[in-house]
Amino acid sequence: MTEAARHEAVARTGPAPSHTGGGTAAPSAPGHHPAEQPPARRRTGATAPGPCPETRPDGGLHDGPAAHSGHPGPEPGRGRGPGRVPILMYHSVSANPTPATRSLSVTPAAFARQLAQLAEDGFTTTTISGLLAARQAQPGAGEQARRLVALTFDDGYADAHSTVLPLLRRHGFTATVFVTTGWIRDAGRGVDVGGRLAPMLRWGQIAELHQEGIEIGAHTCTHPQLDQLPTRTLRHELEHSRAVLEDRLGAPVSTLAYPYGYHSARVRDAVREAGYLASCAVRGAVSRPGEDPFALPRLTVRRDTGPELFRRLVTARRLPAAVWRDRAVTAGYLVVRRGRSVWGRVCDQ
Repeated sequence: MTEAARHEAVARTGPAPSHTGGGTAAPSAPGHHPAEQPPARRRTGATAPGPCPETRPDGGLHDGPAAHSGHPGPEPGRGRGPGRVPILMYHSVSANPTPATRSLSVTPAAFARQLAQLAEDGFTTTTISGLLAARQAQPGAGEQARRLVALTFDDGYADAHSTVLPLLRRHGFTATVFVTTGWIRDAGRGVDVGGRLAPMLRWGQIAELHQEGIEIGAHTCTHPQLDQLPTRTLRHELEHSRAVLEDRLGAPVSTLAYPYGYHSARVRDAVREAGYLASCAVRGAVSRPGEDPFALPRLTVRRDTGPELFRRLVTARRLPAAVWRDRAVTAGYLVVRRGRSVWGRVCDQ
């Protein structure tokens, strides 16, 4: 399965197994690029809740009568309940995406319409760190929190700077960009891991995004399936990507997005220990107060997300019945992944 197919699969149900690939300088899962050597470890403490039960990285909301009733949906922010916030997951925003990113890209025109729709409906954007801070300051927030929406962008495509940033500026919006450090265009010798799916951000562009108030989060070094990695390689992916970003930006990096949305209790524990305060999965649900901050659910926005479906995402109207079929496939494959993960831990001992 190609890298593009994996991205498409996780947006719907979850990715396919990785290919068998070459060796690495450090222990790595099959098919992943070699991780760069870590600099001196930089660790900052973080107080976080304890482990939560196993979380599935599903790709859609539950179906229900509201999806087929034909009646207009609730007013923006009215259908989600106090403090519930949609976290939208984007990848590339491009009129001419590469074949590898097309299915999970949106056009600049569509993205501009989506931002205009959010502005017209009275939404305010927030970063992932901002969402956590708002919930800590105002638990069970009311009307203002119900109008919050978080925009996130995975991988670190160059259009986050060239296309997304100007459109965000137009509305005074913000976002979180999760960067795969080994894919940065000028990552540098010994850091570049190749495997880019499209033109990626340069360090200068990442710095400008940061200066403009866009949150920069980590997305590992090589974009592996974290739940399949040996513990030593898992820690390297989490700790080194964060350290590289902090060193270059001169600012704390406290959030992470799981590549492909895959995580487990072991992965979440490692994320806490690496000093992060929150991490994003996929799961196709609206974020709620009191949930595990290391398994924040997100809603996928892709090329075929039209205006009505986009409104359903941000107002928490239920999605079509096809989601149930996708979840059935995910449930079957999840059994396989858990078995592979257990075997990997046995081999790691």
